[in-house]
Amino acid sequence: MQDNFIQAFKDEARELLADLEDALLEMEENPADLGIVGRVFRAMHTIKGSGAMFGFDDIAGFTHNVETVYDLVRNGELGVSKELVTLSLEARDRILAMLEAAECGAAVDQALNDRVIEAFRALVPGGCAAGAPANAHPAAAAPEPEEQEAVTYRIRFRPAPGIFCSGVNPLSLIAELQELGPCTVVAHAAAIAPLGSLEPEQCHLYWDIILTTTAGEDAINDVFIFVVDDCQLSIAVIDDGSRQDEYKKLGQILIERGDMTAQQMEELLGRQKRIGELAVEAGLVDPETVTSALLEQRHVKEVRQERQSQGAEGASSIRVAAEKLDVLVNLVGELVTVQARLSMVAQELKKHAELVSVAEEVERLTNDLRDNALDIRMLPIGATFSKFKRLVRDLSAELGKEIELTTEGAETELDKTVIEKLNDPLVHVIRNSIDHGIEIPEAREAKGKARAGTIRLSAVHSGDSVLITIKDDGAGLNADAIRAKAVERKIISPSAELSEKEIWNLIFAPGFSTAAKVTSVSGRGVGMDVVKQAIEGLRGTIDVKSSQGEGTSIMLKIPLTLAIIESLLVQIGKDRFVLPLSMVDECILHSREEIEKSHGREYLMVREKLVPYVPLRRMFRIPGAPPEIQQVVICQLEGKRFGLLVDWVIGEHQTVIKSLGRMYQQVAGMSGATILGDGSVTLILDVPTIMQLAEQAQ
Repeated sequence: MQDNFIQAFKDEARELLADLEDALLEMEENPADLGIVGRVFRAMHTIKGSGAMFGFDDIAGFTHNVETVYDLVRNGELGVSKELVTLSLEARDRILAMLEAAECGAAVDQALNDRVIEAFRALVPGGCAAGAPANAHPAAAAPEPEEQEAVTYRIRFRPAPGIFCSGVNPLSLIAELQELGPCTVVAHAAAIAPLGSLEPEQCHLYWDIILTTTAGEDAINDVFIFVVDDCQLSIAVIDDGSRQDEYKKLGQILIERGDMTAQQMEELLGRQKRIGELAVEAGLVDPETVTSALLEQRHVKEVRQERQSQGAEGASSIRVAAEKLDVLVNLVGELVTVQARLSMVAQELKKHAELVSVAEEVERLTNDLRDNALDIRMLPIGATFSKFKRLVRDLSAELGKEIELTTEGAETELDKTVIEKLNDPLVHVIRNSIDHGIEIPEAREAKGKARAGTIRLSAVHSGDSVLITIKDDGAGLNADAIRAKAVERKIISPSAELSEKEIWNLIFAPGFSTAAKVTSVSGRGVGMDVVKQAIEGLRGTIDVKSSQGEGTSIMLKIPLTLAIIESLLVQIGKDRFVLPLSMVDECILHSREEIEKSHGREYLMVREKLVPYVPLRRMFRIPGAPPEIQQVVICQLEGKRFGLLVDWVIGEHQTVIKSLGRMYQQVAGMSGATILGDGSVTLILDVPTIMQLAEQAQ
């Protein structure tokens, strides 16, 4: 059981570190936002407390030193600077390194940890006066108390009339209370004298504050620690979260506060008006006092309702290991295959109406189960996008550039497996945009551009795919330089006539690079070819657009999931194949007579446009004569239309993707296999590879 708790801490720590990185980058952009500073502090505090609780004393001690600095920032004693953010990001990386070292049993670079801690201590006014060792942490690594349940307090704050003379602003104290949690504040103005006799240097107000917080009563007392002798202060717990019944009546609140006596309340209850109106008319309390009591009643009611809704939400949300989801989707895939077989048997035995009915019901339930199982594995791509903010910040600083990363469509969802495989390709593309695309600030100014370049990362759904666009406002691609480098590398011949799109696609050739010198970022010819391979491995496509001097846009089209896809089932001779339906535009009949008239030229006229096609029977060397009328499946890829000539198009099919064995993984033109309803194995066509093979053959 202890191992489960430790693993839960590791998972939570990774989530907190990811959120911490986002918060630090936001804090750099908005240094005056104390809400973001508080978010950083809370993340550090939680990591420290949980780390000490589960035996990660090195993480707890290290984080304590960082937390100390952010406590000063939170209290306004230290300002947010670029140096602090850079150091904090480095500290975040060291905490992650310690976490990973604990998992694999590796040694931690203690010298690097000490250097970071000393750098933080140097930021503290007066340095480390205590002279504590680098790994020291508070109270001999005593674990921090667990976060408390939210408790609602009633606070009456009545400052002394001369509190202004001591330089205290009561509103600042109330603002500090509001940072602790949901807060309702009522000012009592009954003691304000008429304008002619008003003493402007004295405080005539007092306040009732209803506060719901997890910080505890000590945190409330800390707010008033410097004015406790200059005010009347009362703090009382009015709701500790243990009861969910209706909160106290208005009369009970007024008696409990001491604003009315029980005897006065009994006298008023005999009348017919509302208790608040009666109390005001009787001159026992002023209207602000009644308003304050009513707001207390409403505040506690709203807090209890929110607590109930959060409790219901928490009960319906659980953490599940990714491996269990993978097993679930695999089982659903097997169920889809068996359901297809059941439907086929039912169609063959149509005279058994009851069997057909059962098969249709199973098909409906299987489809619902398939959709829900796939939805469970869908994650928003925003978590992946947020990782690149750090990449852009660090790399632009290394190259002496000013670059801003903007994101759109962070809520767009993709299968978790697809998201995991997208990370490396996106890193390569963004690094290329930073290194080759965005110019240095001086060069941008000389061209009339803003000093800071922009990289825009966006995602949007498009049918059963997601379009991810990486667009920069840099120098754009140089067609002449790309062509010259391709000729030098003997990728193309000097006399080759290429369209603009074909020139842009040369950047995906293995070993291609236009960098003048090799650096830590680029120039080794490794990058964009890896991107193309990875995207094609996801059954996706890449489209490049560029304008000299204005920037480059790279669009990736990625399928939503890799587990179960909609496909088109075709047949050649006795063999059947499937291809992804997302790439299919239409199907066209093609007779033997039309083939003979073309005199060996494999083109088809479709709405007054020539479309090349690939005879799959010949490519796959399938024996036998084709039928009199064949069909051409028109596909679209990277803006090009081309056809696949088959004997028959059978129809749409739900395809559960199965990987090929090691002996068949290198077979060109095949990306996997599936099992049909009759139990036979059918290959899945790799459409992009088939197009490339056909172009090379030409």
